[in-house]
Amino acid sequence: MLILAGGVAAFLLIAASIVLLRRAEEDPLSTRIDEYAAREEPVPIEEIELSLPITDRIFVPILRRLSNFVVRFTPQTALERTAHQLELAGSPRNMSAAEFLVLRGAITVFLGILFFFVVGEYAAEPAKRLLYALIVAALGFFLPQMYLTSMIRRRKDAIIKKFPDALDLMSICVDAGLTFDGAMSKVDEKWDDPLAREFGRVIHEMQLGKSRRQSLRDMTDRMEVADVASFVAAILQADQLGVSIGKVLRIQSEQMRIRRRQRAEEKAHQAPVKMLFPMVFLIFPSMFIVLLGPAMFQVLRNEAVQRVFG
Repeated sequence: MLILAGGVAAFLLIAASIVLLRRAEEDPLSTRIDEYAAREEPVPIEEIELSLPITDRIFVPILRRLSNFVVRFTPQTALERTAHQLELAGSPRNMSAAEFLVLRGAITVFLGILFFFVVGEYAAEPAKRLLYALIVAALGFFLPQMYLTSMIRRRKDAIIKKFPDALDLMSICVDAGLTFDGAMSKVDEKWDDPLAREFGRVIHEMQLGKSRRQSLRDMTDRMEVADVASFVAAILQADQLGVSIGKVLRIQSEQMRIRRRQRAEEKAHQAPVKMLFPMVFLIFPSMFIVLLGPAMFQVLRNEAVQRVFG
């Protein structure tokens, strides 16, 4: 009964996490204002709360309380490290560090308990069942972290791939008479990718009063891409020394295109080595079977005929 109760609790936690992640994509304030504006007559706040789905009234508050509980008992360094990783991944679904840890723990418990009951039909010994369940639970503990690391790597690759094109557009905009901030705004308006969203966030932070130097440095910390770091350093140095921003952008654009070409050449040189193992262990054996299989059957048939009539 305790194991079953734990499984039900873990399932509810996962369901609440999914609901919270979906709701996190929307702005709660704008959603509430739209709901209030859609009503023809004034409605008490209690009626509005009761009209919300049961998931928003029950599961979401439970998950938020568990997140607060996790914050109190989790070391601050672990929360900061998780929050930084979520920023590097692009803040998926506006998830906080505590919510990610709660979701990670729920997946761990749920997979462990589920596998404990599934293996029970094949392994009657409790020790083996518990061992297998612990192994699967450990796998469930590391799966969210592996997925987050994969998201970080894909986001960095997308930024590196798009960065030279963004610098070209910024260089053209600056030559046309726009300021550096206006050029970043044009990149944000033209594309919808991680780099453009980061430029848009820099513009938004500057409009709220943060200095350009601090906003660009914060953008570098949120990306951890060497190309972006060198670009920001060059822009800040040019701003400090009074050098033309357009000239710096043209130089940086040429350098980034050279680096992208060098990366492509490096991957092209690595391709034969990476293709060696699939060819040796997957392609060549199948080719040998297709080409030498009929000949082998013919040899065996001839030997059998010779034994019969020989």
